[in-house]
Amino acid sequence: MNPLPPLTSAPEIVCVGETMALITPSGTGLAEATAATVGLAGAESNVAAGVAATGHRVVWASRLGADPLGDRIASELERRRVELWVERDADAPTGVMFKDPGVESSSVYYYRRGSAASRMETAFLSSERLEGVRIVHTTGITPALSPSCREMVDRLYADARAAGALVSFDVNDRRPLWSMADAAETLARLADAADIAFVGRDEAERIWGTATPAEIRAFLPHCALLVVKDGDIGATAYDGDADPVFVPAPVVDVVEPVGAGDAFASGFLAATLDGADLASCLSAGHAAAERVLTIAADLPPLEPVA
Repeated sequence: MNPLPPLTSAPEIVCVGETMALITPSGTGLAEATAATVGLAGAESNVAAGVAATGHRVVWASRLGADPLGDRIASELERRRVELWVERDADAPTGVMFKDPGVESSSVYYYRRGSAASRMETAFLSSERLEGVRIVHTTGITPALSPSCREMVDRLYADARAAGALVSFDVNDRRPLWSMADAAETLARLADAADIAFVGRDEAERIWGTATPAEIRAFLPHCALLVVKDGDIGATAYDGDADPVFVPAPVVDVVEPVGAGDAFASGFLAATLDGADLASCLSAGHAAAERVLTIAADLPPLEPVA
């Protein structure tokens, strides 16, 4: 197994979680497709790439298989100016995700059980390694991957705080990965303990029965900065005891919705690093999501090099 690279100076933000190879059919659904494209899919690496595109220094931390799909993910993220703190595992593969696109109800199929990333353990990152980092970001997907990943996320919260970093958490519930009972308890605990938490109004209603942004805030009273996303309606931010701030979503001709939530988080966090006010952070999140909603991929294409 290749260990994490030596630590030099600290990035501004570290995003921790699994990234898989993404297989997307060309022009039709999976059942009829005769051609497909290969990309990458990972909530935390999507956020990392989005923040890096704004000029901030970003690290993606995870594990990949010592295989060609792992090579492809690593090289694509490096092309997007994301630094890597990655272990390569010769005994566990890189996960794979197949996408069946659709505006109303896109379907995804995961082949990630036993992946290299699912073997992340509590000692994966340390408070010493996180010294000088401003934000550590992860999602509810990561603790769902395995018991060791769940323990790693709990330790990550403690180590990030010990290093002086803010903890950012996107609920990002993935129904196929774990039971509703496990998801509801763990996601509530992690979201409520975060410094910044993102949650979709619809997923909160599904897993906690909270139907409105105000109900979600009442359910997660300890999170310092809670952002509730409500699809094409808009997003509401609750900062401590201050009055909530709402910014409506722009009108978008949606091509494919998967990845928009990650893009929103990337825009919001980049604006946070810039010191923007709360309404501007929400607007930056909407703008980043809009760029992804109008394409079939999770990430916008790279601009050609002049």
